[in-house]
Amino acid sequence: MLFVFLSSVWFLFNIGTSTAGQSDLRITTILQEPYTMSKGSQLEGFCMDLLSEVAKKLDFRYIVHLVKDASYGRQDDNGHWNGMVGEVVRGEADLAIAPLTLTAAREKAVGMTKPFMQTGISILLRKDISEGTGFFDFLTPFSAETWAGIIIAYLGTAVCISIVARVSPSEWSQPESERSTFSLAHSLWYAAGALTLQGAGPHPNALSGRVVCCSWWLFAVVILACYFSNLSSSKSAESTQLSVKGFEDLANQDVIEYGCLSASSTLAFFKNSDNPVYRRIYEHMERSQSLVSSMDEGIRRAKEGNFAFIGESVSLDLAVARHCDLVRAHEVVGMRGYSIAARLESPIIKNLSVAILQLSEAGELAYLQSKWWASSCMVDKAKAAAVQPHSLKGMFVVLALGLTLGMLLAILELASRSRSSAVEQKISFCRVLTEELGLRFRNKSNSATKRAEELADKETEKA
Repeated sequence: MLFVFLSSVWFLFNIGTSTAGQSDLRITTILQEPYTMSKGSQLEGFCMDLLSEVAKKLDFRYIVHLVKDASYGRQDDNGHWNGMVGEVVRGEADLAIAPLTLTAAREKAVGMTKPFMQTGISILLRKDISEGTGFFDFLTPFSAETWAGIIIAYLGTAVCISIVARVSPSEWSQPESERSTFSLAHSLWYAAGALTLQGAGPHPNALSGRVVCCSWWLFAVVILACYFSNLSSSKSAESTQLSVKGFEDLANQDVIEYGCLSASSTLAFFKNSDNPVYRRIYEHMERSQSLVSSMDEGIRRAKEGNFAFIGESVSLDLAVARHCDLVRAHEVVGMRGYSIAARLESPIIKNLSVAILQLSEAGELAYLQSKWWASSCMVDKAKAAAVQPHSLKGMFVVLALGLTLGMLLAILELASRSRSSAVEQKISFCRVLTEELGLRFRNKSNSATKRAEELADKETEKA
């Protein structure tokens, strides 16, 4: 009986130990949007979703608590660690999951998995800190395709005005003895004057010419309205052109103050770097005491203006997505990764790394990042976009219809006059129409020669 009792106790003890081992994984984390956030009594965010996916793959249960000192983990002069890294080192937590940067010092103290997110160091500024206007910024309201369409429409309208003026008898009644008022050069000048709302005379007399010109005037008014409207929008959104494009620009100026998180891996990067530019940045931050105590403080100071906040690019991208008056510089340096921390020699490290790689290859990590980094500033970005041709396709269609109608009216006017002349002369209508067209579009050199001959004959008669 005693043996059976002891065997039962041993079996129950093993079952309890196994269950506790699976259900009591203690996870430490820190509140930082959007990695871990409070929602009532629960926690949510990128790291919580990542932890849930990893737990499903490795089949373990967990209990999450917030780190007591609200710190990531830094080693003091005595070699002791604080924050989440300290809790893992002291055995107060089995895992630390947060935007915990993988560094050499932390790798010596705890075990780190493969990075679940890549990041670097960049600069966050307010949008109105912009560079001077470029020489050709006045072209930015329209895209290159739109400008090409406008130029083609301008040339086509000028040619159409010149043709209509030649064809219409109401515009050019005596082609034998008179020159056409609307030559190609004058038509180009006339269309340019209308496009700039200045006007250039003389104006067409024929109905066909007036239809063509009215279509061009309407097109010009709409184009100018769109241009000035979009020019205003682009000037208000010219923030993306930063005077501080990178760290060298930041180090070479003394107008904008800058700083990063105190006691952070970002500060350690500048402190330990041999790059003279980065050393100057570190020395300036130490000398001016411009370090901030939290991400929120850095973002707030950047929004107030005249301050550049240096931080990890992933976190700065989130700030840009949440605050539409901020923008991140394009330069990113010091690439590093965020990892999950566990105790040294912990057997779970290998399995966690494999699970992270599987999630990455399946696109789950990219999906989670797009989920929690969704931007609320897409509308503002669209306002500053250059006008594309499809946005003005209606006006191009209206202009094309106007030009076509004007050409048809000019042909009808000429046909009407040719029919009247054919009836009077009692000859074929087609013959008269052909002669009229030939007379109006004959070679200019022949016309000039005949006019010179006529002038010479008149001078001879006078003599």
